[in-house]
Amino acid sequence: MALLDIRHLSIEIDTPKGRVKMIDNVNLTLDEGEICGLIGESGSGKSLIAKVICGLVKEEWIVTADRFRFKEIELLKLSPSQRRKKIGDDISMIFQDPLSSLDPSRTIGKQLIQTIRFKGKWWKWFGWKKKKAIELLHRVGIKDHKDIMKSYPCDLTEGEAQKVIIAMAVANQPRLLVADEPTNTMEATTQLQIYRLLSSMNKNLGTSIILASNDILSIQKWVDSYNILYCGQTVEIADKETILETPFHPYTSVLLHSVPDFSQPYPFKSKLNTLKGTIPMLQDMPIGCRLGPRCPFAQRKCITKPPLRKFKQHEFACHYPINFREQNFLKKSDFAPVIVQDISE
Repeated sequence: MALLDIRHLSIEIDTPKGRVKMIDNVNLTLDEGEICGLIGESGSGKSLIAKVICGLVKEEWIVTADRFRFKEIELLKLSPSQRRKKIGDDISMIFQDPLSSLDPSRTIGKQLIQTIRFKGKWWKWFGWKKKKAIELLHRVGIKDHKDIMKSYPCDLTEGEAQKVIIAMAVANQPRLLVADEPTNTMEATTQLQIYRLLSSMNKNLGTSIILASNDILSIQKWVDSYNILYCGQTVEIADKETILETPFHPYTSVLLHSVPDFSQPYPFKSKLNTLKGTIPMLQDMPIGCRLGPRCPFAQRKCITKPPLRKFKQHEFACHYPINFREQNFLKKSDFAPVIVQDISE
């Protein structure tokens, strides 16, 4: 059974040029004990989706969804107080901007201790939370806990603040952990330590994790499935092996080949594998498939938004998918006739 089931999530905002969909009918499903990689460039909407899941919605956002269930509870139908309690008990988030997420007027020790919920007998209360806070700091890679506990957020580096945010997020062993680029400001060795911590929570405690990142290859060891986004639209959803071996959407293929392969020497002044153009501004979103102006395979039909189609457990939204005929999917008897018609055009 799915722990989190989101269908056709849309987030709209009013602009001088009219109402714009920042998130356009995004689907997201997360099973119990699964780690899902939410992948996309900066500006693809990963942080917006993460904030909506955690209830951090601004007043000007217009959030709608056909289904927004967490453990069979429709979160959008709850009152703000009910939703806040539900999210506080079972969902935690690791923020992308750690320094702005901490209270500048209180020490790190007080903020971390306040986050921890006490579970046990009352006579074990004294000193238990402080010991737990020190243990959490050690688990995220902070050895000198005495200075950190006495420090204010302004005294920390961005990497140290990110470790503190991670310690706060994992303190109460949530059912669902939303990690918005948790290792963005860390060195490689610390990144590995944080990923191992999240993986151990997933294996030992059954914590489900949404791991948002803009690097599809750096998290491939830790995730079970991928959900690829571009400009607020879902472009491809599948398990890890399927995405890495046979991506159907051109954008997914570009992400997989965006990191240079240094096992082979590169010719002098050779070009790297990049996608031409940039992500459009919010008020200038193209109609239809938002990748269209940058896509090398785009044709006239791409001015209409492609539906999210499904073959077995592989979902994709593209009128002209790649790696399709090579797999001889058209010969499969369980392939829907309507999709056959679309591919052959």
